[in-house]
Amino acid sequence: MIDKATVDRIMDAAQIVDVVSDFVTLRKAGVNYKGLCPFHDDRTPSFVVSPSKGLCKCFACGKGGNAVHFIMEHEQLSYPDALRYLARKYNIEIKERELTDEEKQAQDERESMFIVNEWACTFFQDQLYNTVDGRAIGMAYFRSRGFRDDIIKKFQLGYSQSQKDACAREAKAKGYKEEFLLSTGLCYKRENGQLQDRFYGRVIFPVHTLSGKVVAFGGRVLDAATKGVNVKYQNSPESAIYSKKKELYGLYLAKQAIVKHDLCFLVEGYTDVISMHQMGVENVVSSSGTALTSEQIRMIHRFTDNITVLYDGDAAGIKASERGIDMLLAEGMNVKLLLLPDGDDPDSFARKHNATEYQAYLNEHQVDFIKYKTDLLLHEAQGDPIKLSRLINSIVHSISVIPDNITRSVYTKETAGMLNMEERTLVAAISSDIAKAKEEKQKQRENERNRKNAQADGASQPPTPDQSRQPMPSESAPTPESHLQPPTPDENPGMTLPTAEQSTPPSTSASATQASALTYIPGTGTEEMLFYRKEQLLVQVLIRYGEKTMCYTEDEHGNDVPVSVAEFIHYALQEDNLLFHNPLHKRILQEAMDHIHEKGFVAERYFLNHPDNAVSMQAFGLSEDQVPLSKYHSKYQKIASDEDRLADLVPHLISDFKLAIVDEDLKQILLKLRQPDMQTRPEEYMSIMKHYKEMKDIECTLAKERGDRVIT
Repeated sequence: MIDKATVDRIMDAAQIVDVVSDFVTLRKAGVNYKGLCPFHDDRTPSFVVSPSKGLCKCFACGKGGNAVHFIMEHEQLSYPDALRYLARKYNIEIKERELTDEEKQAQDERESMFIVNEWACTFFQDQLYNTVDGRAIGMAYFRSRGFRDDIIKKFQLGYSQSQKDACAREAKAKGYKEEFLLSTGLCYKRENGQLQDRFYGRVIFPVHTLSGKVVAFGGRVLDAATKGVNVKYQNSPESAIYSKKKELYGLYLAKQAIVKHDLCFLVEGYTDVISMHQMGVENVVSSSGTALTSEQIRMIHRFTDNITVLYDGDAAGIKASERGIDMLLAEGMNVKLLLLPDGDDPDSFARKHNATEYQAYLNEHQVDFIKYKTDLLLHEAQGDPIKLSRLINSIVHSISVIPDNITRSVYTKETAGMLNMEERTLVAAISSDIAKAKEEKQKQRENERNRKNAQADGASQPPTPDQSRQPMPSESAPTPESHLQPPTPDENPGMTLPTAEQSTPPSTSASATQASALTYIPGTGTEEMLFYRKEQLLVQVLIRYGEKTMCYTEDEHGNDVPVSVAEFIHYALQEDNLLFHNPLHKRILQEAMDHIHEKGFVAERYFLNHPDNAVSMQAFGLSEDQVPLSKYHSKYQKIASDEDRLADLVPHLISDFKLAIVDEDLKQILLKLRQPDMQTRPEEYMSIMKHYKEMKDIECTLAKERGDRVIT
């Protein structure tokens, strides 16, 4: 367990901009920072980081939180492990007790798999440096590729012995469970039930997450003479922590260089990345020999808009990769191509040149992909109308996927000139391609919507009256209908209303004790109702000023006792037997009351740094200065931020809240009375009419207390 004092030190040290910048490129936007959201497909920056609040939030997908919550979500860590991550980052020592066997057993499977992978990475390195075969075979191979010792250590390269169960035996001897050796893919079971190493007799390339955790391994087969005769790689299988389509080899070591140079080089293999690092080019990643995926592209796009794709020096490579490059263009990336001389890949080319020559070649030979593609295919299609037609269609498709209109227009104009054809013809073809793509996406959305509707048809239930008087937030206020008169029995003879026996409304003022025990505010779907906004404003004040003293009362000895904002709200609601409807709001109020008398308690700090991200994000949204006040309080904008006026603000908010509940109940009664199936029980109809009158009386009383005009 990590004690509270240490947690506070970690939270104080963890600067949200610094933490998020390890994973997202941020740019200043007023007092905040903005970047592409790391949690969803974000093409325009919607991820906002607030240094003053110590929080981040995506205003598209809603994910975010404080520094701990960000690390929890991004790295899929538990709350304690996210704290440990930040403690390591800021060199904060954590003193905690040893976990019990039961607690170790309860460790999350993902965490256990990462632990096993970290051990395996160390084990493979030890085998490389400290065994005869490791030095004679593994190290000899790396040096034959020209890798320096510092580069070998930098990438944590290793070696797995030729014994087929060496890793399995050592892991079990160290106490690691067989289930995690299997789930990580380090081992697999033979037909006889014995464990066998997946990577035996191979040199090892660890694959790291964006934060540097070992998530998988790649192993290259060697022969006994230490010269690679088989270039086939064995990779870790898909697992709970590893998805090949979501990882980029080398990104952990490349991210800062990518931001610095505002450019990412994309290559095919492990050794290509390593060789370029050795040449001083660190802004390079690899798709690990697989087709480029949208997830990988979005990871790169977090750090830069510019990408240069390196391929072997022949046309076959680019033709095979056209789909991946079109995906890059579709994500709004600026794509360039760099072809190496025939027969070379980035690794072999590096061994033939020094760092200066290598970097100069990269800088001088990058060409725009669309231009290169047009030149290449035009050369191939000379004198062949059919090939030329295919060429134009291929180029049209590549241009059509570019999301930016201006960029697309520029490419269209230049391509038309290169193809010696009218620009309008090319524009028409591109427009047709875009229309087809939109139509296809629309069909996919409709199919998905129909599928969801079909699944929901059997599960939909009509809303029922709530069992309590608990309101929920609303973003916009509906037009009040409480001034409308309900239909009378004479207008609709025989019409009745079903009882809401399970619903017991509390009194909303001193006069409410005469009201009957009925309410027709539904238990679900209340987010758009007016009283939600009133509840939200109360919770907003609670978070901002919960610990502040707003008035005094006398105890039994006649002494003045301070009453905090949190206590005033709690007792005012309790007096009329009211509860907040939103469970998070209820929890915030309860926790404020639980901690209000603790020394040093500050409501805003407590809730913004809450271990539960749902509470923290709710506090973040409600603590923002930009959250608008209600129409009445917009005239008193300074009140919400002026502690001296809390004694005026809070009672008025509570009064608004109570009145909104009554108004909503009246509105729901009207809707119930107008339902055609309520025409058979006149006694119940008269009962609901009586309740309507009582609620109207309460409404008038509350309005008079506020000094509002009363419409009867």
